[in-house]
Order: sequence, then structure tokens, then C-alpha cells
Amino acid sequence: MKKILFVDDEPKVLQGLQRMLRQMRKEWDMHFVESGQDALESLTKNKFDVVVSDMRMPGMDGAQLLTTVMQQYPKVVRIILSGHSDKELILRSIGPTHQYLAKPCDAQMLKDTITRACALRELLSNETLKDLVTSIKALPSLPSSYVEIVEEVGSEDASMKKIGDIIEKDVGMTAKILQLVNSAFFGLPRHIASPSQAVSLLGLDTIKALVLSVQVFSQFEGSPVEKRLVEQLFHHCTTVGAYARLICLEEESDEKTKDDSFMAGMLHQIGLLILAANLPDLFTKSIAKADADNSSLFDAEREIIGSTHGELGAYLLGLWGFPDPIVEAVAFYNFPRRCLSQIFCPLTAVHAANVIDLEQQETPIGKTPELDMVYLEDLGLAGRLPVWRKICQPLKGEDTHE
Repeated sequence: MKKILFVDDEPKVLQGLQRMLRQMRKEWDMHFVESGQDALESLTKNKFDVVVSDMRMPGMDGAQLLTTVMQQYPKVVRIILSGHSDKELILRSIGPTHQYLAKPCDAQMLKDTITRACALRELLSNETLKDLVTSIKALPSLPSSYVEIVEEVGSEDASMKKIGDIIEKDVGMTAKILQLVNSAFFGLPRHIASPSQAVSLLGLDTIKALVLSVQVFSQFEGSPVEKRLVEQLFHHCTTVGAYARLICLEEESDEKTKDDSFMAGMLHQIGLLILAANLPDLFTKSIAKADADNSSLFDAEREIIGSTHGELGAYLLGLWGFPDPIVEAVAFYNFPRRCLSQIFCPLTAVHAANVIDLEQQETPIGKTPELDMVYLEDLGLAGRLPVWRKICQPLKGEDTHE
């Protein structure tokens, strides 16, 4: 059974949660405490999978509690469930919080959020990687992009369009800004899939606070990973996002599928970014083995790390509350038949876009993956490949995020 710890200083709220979640008693071992201090004491006695905390509490508030949990119990999934909208508290809780849910919270949404977070843990068998991913607050950006964003938000005549453009070409910034804008942190009413749109909706003051005060973005500093490899990773992700969107346009997909495909393409190798920034030796060894053996990077990672960058990336994005189609595309983009979906979806677009771009590269890492023709034939799309390759070809050498 999964162990879930609920923290709220109002006994009536805890009683309401107990009633609301009564049907989950066979699946969850639930504990309810009335303060942050009581929560930390419970954590010393029990191994919890998830902590769900209120924001504003006397003594130790939710942000302080989850920061301590992140530092001392990095495997634990951390969720804020609060009716308060105090901007300062919200900004302080952004770093240590995986997801933010607003009160009153629909019972099904709360159950789905917790169930999904627990299920995602099964993606990773390596306990060290679980610790690593659940402790991540931000993903590093290219130094040039980081300097650009800091300078732009700090200037007297900051341009919202320029800020959006900077974020949209950077994998780490894109992931973080979309995590925040699509959570209940800022109470926006609909799913946002474009960094530029996110910037516009959040407004300049909030973006300034996020960048300069909360520092939700970071940069690669002192990493032994070759600059060439990092730049190659960022360029490939941007290109795959653009290709995936073009493929969706050609297939006359709806707007949500197009948006999700672009985002999934941008983020499909976010697991490599996690490795490059946090485990550079293993990152470098995996690439060296793939190149030396002319083998798949996934095979090299499985042998050296015990997990793949697809699993790493999907785990993080799932924890951050990204939609299932994006998480599935990141997890299975190289093995699309492992996903249960049997229709054209972001996974289809990203699988094709990834291979098409790698086929065009002069120095790919390891063995260039092949398209899963059985998967595409099952979807009735194998005959569309020549068209997809043709429409993607003009992007080669161009700025693909335009």
C-alpha cells in the first residue's frame, strides 16, 4: 500500500479529506496531522510516498515543510493543496513543490494526481535516480539563454515577446514555465502549451519575480560535459518539436494535439539534460559506449545507468503534472509500441520527427534509431513517411523554433 501523509492545521479540513478519500483505504495507508512539526515527526517513523500539505499554517508553513521534506526525504512526492493565493507564499513554495492543487479540490482530481504520481515511480528501478529526479527544482539552460533572460527581464523596457522567444528556444526554461503556468499556482483556466502564451498570461511582474527572486531558471555551470554535446542536445530538441508540429499540421490534427506534439518534441530528451547536469560522468560514459559500439543510446544507458533518459524525463514531467500525451511521448518515443495508444497522437509525431532529424545529422550519437514500421503500419500511416520527410526537409539549417 502507498503511504500518504496529509497536513492541515484545520481539523475540519482533515476530516473532510478522510471522508472524501474513504474509498481509497484499501489502496492507501493515509495519515492525517495538524502541523508541519507533526508531519516531520511522522516522517521519522514511517516511509511515506506522498506528502499533501496546506500552504498557510502557524509555526511552519507548507513551503517550509516541503523544503525540509525535499532535503531530508528526497524520494517523497510533494503536493500543496491550498485555498490561499498569497503571492509571496506561492513563490516560496514553487521550488520544493511538485504540484499545486487549489481548494476546494475535486475528489477525483486529488485521487488521480496522487495515483499518477505513485504509478510514475515504477518507471525507474534505480533508487538513486528516483532521489535525483524528485529533488530537482529547475533544469539548467544554456549559459547564453540564461544571460539573455536575466538581462531582458531586468531591463527597463523588457519585451514580453522577446522573453517568450528566449524561453521557447530553451528546453529547461520551457519545461519549468509550462509546469508552473498549468498548475493551480496561478489559477489560469485552461491548458497552456506555448511558452510565449504562458509569459503573456503570467505578466511581466510575475515573470520578473520568477526569474530574479525565485530563480526558477538555472544555467550549466562547471559541468565537465562537452559544450558541443549540450548545444547539440538543445538544437535537436528544438528541431524535433518543430518537425512534430509540422507532421501534425500535415495530418490535420486538432490544436491540442499540435501543441502537445510540439511540447513533447521539445522535451523528449529532457532526461539527457537531467543526466548532463547532475550525473555528467554517467552521461559521458553512456554516449561514449553508444559511439564505440555503434549501439542505441538507450541500450548503453540501460547497461551503465540501469534506466533510460526517456524514463527519467517522463518521471520528472509526470511529477510536474504534464499531460499524459506528453509524458507518454517522452517515455516511449523510441519504442512506440510499448504505449497502449492506437491512434495518431503526440507519440507518433515525436517518434517520426526524432528519427527524421537524426537521419539528417552528420554526427549522431551512437546508432541512428529506425522508424517502427510495424507501429506505423498498424496506424495506417506508413505510406505518409515520404510526405513527412519532405515537409521537414526545408527546416534543416534554419532556426526551427520560429
